Amino acid sequence: MQRSRSMRRLDRVTPKGRHVLHYRRRANSLPHCGICGAELSGISIKRGAKSGSRRSNERLFGGALCARCTSEVIKYASRIEQGEMKMSEVGIKQRAYILQMVSH
Repeated sequence: MQRSRSMRRLDRVTPKGRHVLHYRRRANSLPHCGICGAELSGISIKRGAKSGSRRSNERLFGGALCARCTSEVIKYASRIEQGEMKMSEVGIKQRAYILQMVSH
């Protein structure tokens, strides 16, 4: 546990003057979009968030992609299914999400 970097290391000086290390769990960071890297809104980062809606949005790619990138993926997937586009014309980061759309 103490070799892991999931715990923050805090140098502290005791009243006797000794230097000791205290360990604390790091604070949670906001989730980010898998394509553009923008912070996802509408998701709680608290450790005790229990309900499903607090953990992620209940929509397609909720908790993984932002709304803008989700709409792009849906557009590209429909264009590829209709034959208007080829998969090679789409960005590399978007291909995995488009394949998920096409396979369902």
